Amino acid sequence: MKDSRPHDLSEEQLGFRRRGAVRWLLPTVLASAGLKAVLAGIFGAYADKRELQSGLQAEIYHHGDDELWFDFVADLGDGFDATYSIASVLAAPELSPAENLHLPRGQVLVMGGDQAYPAASATAYEDRTKGPYRAAFPREDTVLEQEAKDRPTLFALPGNHDWYDGLTAFLRVFAQSRPVGGWDTEQARSYFAIQLPQRWWLLAIDTQFDEYIDAPQLAYFRRATTQMREGDGVILCTPKPAWIKAGSGGDARGYDAIRFFEREIVRPAGATVHVMLSGDSHHYARYAEQDGTGQRITSGGGGAYLTATHLLPKSLELPPKTSRVTETDEHTTFDRARTYPSREQSSRLANGIFRLPWRNPGFWGLTAFLQTVIALLVQFGLASEPHGVFGTLAVWTPAAFAALGTVVGGVLFARLGLERSSFAAGIAGILHSAAHLALAGFWAVVLYRLEAEAAQWITVVVALVGTPVVVGFVDSLVVGLYLLIACRFGFNTNEVFAGQSLEDYKGFLRLHIDREGSLTIYPIKVPKVCREWKANPEGAPGTPWLIPSEGSIGTELIEQPVEVTRASAATTARV
Repeated sequence: MKDSRPHDLSEEQLGFRRRGAVRWLLPTVLASAGLKAVLAGIFGAYADKRELQSGLQAEIYHHGDDELWFDFVADLGDGFDATYSIASVLAAPELSPAENLHLPRGQVLVMGGDQAYPAASATAYEDRTKGPYRAAFPREDTVLEQEAKDRPTLFALPGNHDWYDGLTAFLRVFAQSRPVGGWDTEQARSYFAIQLPQRWWLLAIDTQFDEYIDAPQLAYFRRATTQMREGDGVILCTPKPAWIKAGSGGDARGYDAIRFFEREIVRPAGATVHVMLSGDSHHYARYAEQDGTGQRITSGGGGAYLTATHLLPKSLELPPKTSRVTETDEHTTFDRARTYPSREQSSRLANGIFRLPWRNPGFWGLTAFLQTVIALLVQFGLASEPHGVFGTLAVWTPAAFAALGTVVGGVLFARLGLERSSFAAGIAGILHSAAHLALAGFWAVVLYRLEAEAAQWITVVVALVGTPVVVGFVDSLVVGLYLLIACRFGFNTNEVFAGQSLEDYKGFLRLHIDREGSLTIYPIKVPKVCREWKANPEGAPGTPWLIPSEGSIGTELIEQPVEVTRASAATTARV
């Protein structure tokens, strides 16, 4: 760990490497992340770390006496610029996102999942999370008991990317009472219960990959609810906003786990879940119950690439009719209240997918390689002079297998992120594949005609240079066009933004419980992250190691503060 203030931005001075944003459509990243996800799903079913945590100390945590300020941030451990920009804002002693509005730093920081990308590891956490957060809020050594007591505390909930190594690195970073910069850590497990002031509670559940909630975890929360009273209010943090898919007719399994927890743990204690918070989707989206008694908020703007908001449903019906844990026929409608970025901004940003070759140069290399292989195989078939049926089959079989592989790959790509097989997705994949094959076939014919009419060396140069550079580039644009069209029909909605790795439009939540027991949620946005930094070696103790080269990081309110009153369960947005 680096303790002294750095004099430059080098890895030697900082004690960590400033990583760039993950390029999700690079072949190496796709293969590595996909393999780790598959392995995590397989081994997680046989060696669930949540079951093993039953032997670890389990406390019910208490923070705040009369009132409390606390923050919620999720999806944060990606590129340095975005992650450090948000960390710097979170660490600031005070924010002024609007005129005459001054919000003090949270005494508690809750990280809502996916603290490291593309997959959890000791190096990923150090470079993408601990390092940036330590630099934004360096720890001050003090001998004064009161100053040590006033240090803010960090709690973390694992997301799917934290689970890719079976929680090993996550538990080492967040569950061993080791500080993260100026934040202390207290939790011993991957889930936690915090008793807040004025009869509010924050419960954070670990549902692994949308699986069941394990018995030791249920026992822990049952013990926590023995301290609850009739009428207590609950803020429930979950790894994924399962209410989006479930409430819009999609898979209800993830939301069923939440409903089961609410039915078996929260309600028997006489408490009510007024607010659900989650990350996983890298944007801000608030759904409000029509009668004003509940909030479902996604806030995943901690640093990871932006995801779309223009495809979010207008309303949600919860619990869904397909739920397996619904004990009544009553269903509640939640309306989409606000998103960030706006639907119009999101739709416009989707068009940026045509920057795919520049944002993911390795993907350009992949399309260049595939087009070269297919074009050469087709060229081989055109240039051959087979004898008889079997000769023709022998000549064209390699090209046929390449075409079949392209179609299969296109169909599988179209089904990414879909819980169920979709006939429409299959058709989309076939059409997408047909475009690639048509381009390869056209280029093979061009080379064939060129060979017949030009010098051989010209054909060789055009084939070796034109295929990977020109045709590979055009083929990557074909992928971009497909993604832009497909996302309008609900396919590959994640990839159209993952391929751009957009670092702006970030945000988090600052929450306040006042002395009267009202909860106020301040949605904060950082429209543009800083990309140019300079060292701050003469800064005062506890101030950021790095500061913007020019100006400062601007913050604004996404919408007017949302107030939730526990006693009456009334929820309003101040105007």
